[in-house]
Amino acid sequence: MLTEGAIFVGGGGEGYGVPQELLLRYGNRHGLIAGATGTGKTVTLQTLAESFSAAGVPVFLADVKGDLAGLAVAGSAEAKLHDAFVKRCETIGYDLQYRSFPVAFWDLYGEQGTPVRTTVTEMGPLLLSRLMELSEPQEGVLNIAFRLADEEGLPLLDLKDLQAMLVWIGENADAIGLRYGNVAPATVGAIQRQLLVLENQGGTRLFGEPALDLADMMRLAPDGRGQVNILAADRLMGSPRLYATFLLWLLSELFEDLPEVGDPDKPKFVFFFDEAHLLFDDAPKALVDKVEQVARLIRSKGVGVWFITQNPADVPDDILGQLGNRVQHALRAFTAKDQRDLARAAENYRANPRFDTETAIKEVGTGEAVTSFLEAKGVPGMVERTLVRPPASRLGPVTADERQAVIAATGLGFKYDTVVDRDSAFERLQARSAAAASAAAEAAAEEEKMKAELRELKQARRYDGGDAGRSTARRSASRSDSVATAFGKSLARQLGTRTGQALVRGILGSLFKSR
Repeated sequence: MLTEGAIFVGGGGEGYGVPQELLLRYGNRHGLIAGATGTGKTVTLQTLAESFSAAGVPVFLADVKGDLAGLAVAGSAEAKLHDAFVKRCETIGYDLQYRSFPVAFWDLYGEQGTPVRTTVTEMGPLLLSRLMELSEPQEGVLNIAFRLADEEGLPLLDLKDLQAMLVWIGENADAIGLRYGNVAPATVGAIQRQLLVLENQGGTRLFGEPALDLADMMRLAPDGRGQVNILAADRLMGSPRLYATFLLWLLSELFEDLPEVGDPDKPKFVFFFDEAHLLFDDAPKALVDKVEQVARLIRSKGVGVWFITQNPADVPDDILGQLGNRVQHALRAFTAKDQRDLARAAENYRANPRFDTETAIKEVGTGEAVTSFLEAKGVPGMVERTLVRPPASRLGPVTADERQAVIAATGLGFKYDTVVDRDSAFERLQARSAAAASAAAEAAAEEEKMKAELRELKQARRYDGGDAGRSTARRSASRSDSVATAFGKSLARQLGTRTGQALVRGILGSLFKSR
């Protein structure tokens, strides 16, 4: 007898006849799916995604290997595992009815789904620094870039905006350094090189507009089922840091944008983080602290987060302690470290007197798991060996035509297919540079004009007619005086007296002036 408001995960107990259920009201208390390769983690993930969707809860998951796309297509009696699935359902008391689920395909590269983008500003300096593996001084300069962009009214939307902002900072390093601290050109250059690497990994497609609207991932189908959002991640896994950073950004956006809802009857959204170890490999403490903060607080916003990884030891203890629902597939203990990890994994469960947990984790077969789900009042349930129910959708990939039909049916392409490049930091800094260059050219031309005028003045090529007339009159009068004086002296010598000389000079001077 299935419990109302619960998800049927599989059968446990003697003969696997006791339903193992996940209570929907604790679906936002997070969870863990762990186990070695080939033990059934992907099937468990698909089964849980189906169950949440059927309960009216939108879901997000990354399709790392391409086989989760089958959620969009109903399973078939002609499938290879049909007989095995029927037999399992008889064992656990489950009525298997094949059906498809409302799926939206997303793709960072825009090839296998609707393009998904964010802006540089929304990503923020912390995640960008992690994405580009920046050192502490480089991260400091990146923080300066974000601060100045905000103060100067320069929107950072795509990578060329950030590149232009860094160039501007390098050109004005002396002035900026007086306020924010030293900005070395070598540091700016190092960040630019990392941006080039990010471009080569496909980062150009990640950053831009139109940016993702979370409401488009939280839609319900007309029949009330939650939309299953599948990110095509097979190519993205070639850039594991880009993959992990993008998923963490998406999780952070959910945390920041969704309102507080307390303890809802069922989650508002469930987020499956596959290959979770990529998030924590070599992660700085600031990033791990951010993940812990999000995991601790996001449940009050109705979001459940499930980490999928091979070994529970891949997840830091502070975060592992937040995961109340657990599905542990088989772990292999080939080395001493494997044995220690196995013992540690077993210690995280509430013991069951019927079997030894550590032994059970080693012995469970494919499609079987050791499970523990929160019970009434949020108490961890007793560990149980569980035969996981088979999926109702196709187990495996879809064809290209099937994928395109699903993409077209969502109608999201009309909103996200065409890139919008609006006025932002790149264009505004270009306009500033053009205006500065024009002003500099005008100033240089004016300076050259002034220099030319100065050269002409020095060479006496410029004169004024009125001044020249007065100057000529003065020169003529002076010349007349000189002639009169010389004539008088000559006549006086002839007269032979001083009085005669003075008289003659006066008469002749007056005569020439009157002319």
